[in-house]
Amino acid sequence: MKKLLLIAIATLTVAGCAQQYKPTLEEKVEATLSQLTLEEKVALTHAQSKFSSAGVPRLGIPELWHTDGPHGIRPEVLWDDWDQAGWTNDSCTAFPALINLAATWNRDMSALYGDCIGAEARYRKKDILLGPGVNICRTPLGGRTFEYMGEDPYLASALVVPYVKGVQQNGVAACVKHFAANNQEMRRTATNSIVDDRTMYEIYLPAFEAAVKEGGAWAIMGSYNLYNGQFNCHNYRLLQEILKGEWGFDGVVISDWGGCRNDDEPITNGLDIEMGTWTNGLRGAASNGYDEYHLANPYLQRLRDGRATQEDLDDKARRILRTIYRTSMSEEPHYGSFTSPEHFKAARDIAADGIVLLKNDGALPLAPANGSKVLLVGENAYKMMVVGGGSSNLKTKYEVIPLDALREAFDGKAEVLWARGYVGDTTTVYNKVVTGQDLKDSRSPEKLRQDAVEAAREADYVIYIGGLNKSSYQDNESTDRVDIALPYYQDELIEALAEVTPGLIVVNISGSPVAMPWASKVNAIVQAWYGGSESGHALADVLTGKVNPSGKLPFTMPIRVADGPLQSERQYPGIKEEGKEWWQEYYSEGVFVGYRWFDTKGIAVQYPFGHGLSYTSFEIADASVKRSGKGFKATCTVKNTGAVAGAEVVQLYIHDSEASVERPSKELKGFEKVYLEPGESRRIEFPINSRALSFFDAASHSWIAEPGEFHALIGTSSADIRADIPFEL
Repeated sequence: MKKLLLIAIATLTVAGCAQQYKPTLEEKVEATLSQLTLEEKVALTHAQSKFSSAGVPRLGIPELWHTDGPHGIRPEVLWDDWDQAGWTNDSCTAFPALINLAATWNRDMSALYGDCIGAEARYRKKDILLGPGVNICRTPLGGRTFEYMGEDPYLASALVVPYVKGVQQNGVAACVKHFAANNQEMRRTATNSIVDDRTMYEIYLPAFEAAVKEGGAWAIMGSYNLYNGQFNCHNYRLLQEILKGEWGFDGVVISDWGGCRNDDEPITNGLDIEMGTWTNGLRGAASNGYDEYHLANPYLQRLRDGRATQEDLDDKARRILRTIYRTSMSEEPHYGSFTSPEHFKAARDIAADGIVLLKNDGALPLAPANGSKVLLVGENAYKMMVVGGGSSNLKTKYEVIPLDALREAFDGKAEVLWARGYVGDTTTVYNKVVTGQDLKDSRSPEKLRQDAVEAAREADYVIYIGGLNKSSYQDNESTDRVDIALPYYQDELIEALAEVTPGLIVVNISGSPVAMPWASKVNAIVQAWYGGSESGHALADVLTGKVNPSGKLPFTMPIRVADGPLQSERQYPGIKEEGKEWWQEYYSEGVFVGYRWFDTKGIAVQYPFGHGLSYTSFEIADASVKRSGKGFKATCTVKNTGAVAGAEVVQLYIHDSEASVERPSKELKGFEKVYLEPGESRRIEFPINSRALSFFDAASHSWIAEPGEFHALIGTSSADIRADIPFEL
């Protein structure tokens, strides 16, 4: 008879009633741990396939199944290979890219996102969702900016918490990544991020800290890069001292695939599960290579000859068992749901909520006259975007493109035509996920532009839909962008269209900032994102006014890369120094990242952090700051002064008038998204605690709020401040 793990349940009699004693999570973990052999414990700590790590079959302990997110549940892959396994029932709901979620500035949308994707993971019997990503947009060239939550640590912190909670209420562990200071894709496995403590604690750690301490994250993924000389997947400072020490993290630390780089450090420095690319770290190997992982046979040998301790092994095993009991062996049953109408609706709502109206000279919302011609120009009006981009590659049940969505929206009223305008990425297959589109076009760039301009002359309305895609050197894992200029001669195309089109509308679809030298020549600019399965519908909803745009930029849109804080190769992409094995990347800009740099230095930008317009107007009035307990409370009234219902994101920034260290001119410390009917007003409050006023002091290793004058700056972007209220600490 198969031996099952049994944990004694005592029966107690209280006042004549029998009560069953249910063991706690920790009691279950300890009872299980006591029954494991040395070999079984070691087997828990490393991959057994591309996306699973071992359980203990002898005791009925299931294996852990990981899945890529954070935008949808990855199609099933082969045991040892990235390619599809050929399943026919693994086409998921593709949710918007996380930068789209960040642009909502909406905690409720983040909670909805987490709950839906967690339910999809549980339905597919996945235990660990590899996401969300919260690395800071340090450079607009970062290839994975589209997978993260923008340039500001407060915004990322505020949105990661409900996402994590939403995922985990489905019995799925959210694995927050990539820990930490992983802000570029170029040479990501060979670059040493040299960061001082103040910068690390103020900019690059807060979102991870919030995910752990407020969100209760059950898993953290290490990153490929080094931090101050040690690889992050087994970086003692990051994992043992900060994560498990200062923050009290009781979950599991998982390596990025192939991020474990030697035999000794992972044992003592805090890595719990080693996962891999191919079957032997970063090197190709035969399919039995899992036993040769650093935390496999080499670890077992060290335990047997005394070079490794049982104490370290037991800590890893406890954390892994704790994860299993929280997920697949949770007392509360979780079944999940997959590709439901509710999930597709959520994807559409989230995508629309994050679309940003950058400029509008009355061209939007679009209401074409009966019988008119609406011309869409640009590859991104037609190209499917879910496939590709790296580990976020998805096989979705369907993807609505803008062309089809706008034809649906204007059906029976206007004819919607399409001119390609440019040929960008014609790839339609990634890891054997196929879009089914044919994107080939033999016309030259000049001919494509000429055809589009001629079509525009005959149209009543012209909407340009271009931007980036998920090919190499754009929004893509493993490569960074070369510049923020639009590729494929798009600037020339937009300029030519503007010359013949009154009221030109430009829609930029991208996951990272782009230059817009033509901004003054067009009538409306919409920043859309990779919106997932319902991206086309979401865009059509905003363009037609079915949804009043309320998204805000989660990063600064600079005019030029050279205007930003990274002014030398030492800062980015790093330099090769004599005697150093790895590329050295110095974070010498310190805390001056994104708007902290541009606003403090007074450098003009195309569009500021937090910017976003609406089809209505809002007024902020009666702002004040008062003492509240041990801190302060800022309040203001926001009113919809326009003719249609809409939402405004009211933002609170803090300015320190005088400090012993150099501080940014303003830092985001609060925001609220408020939905109001025409004429409706609401009083909102922002708590201001000591941390909101503090900088991190490396010498004392503490947060310090110095006495003196501060200013509460309340507005609708980092550049649009409507109220400035001084107060004294």
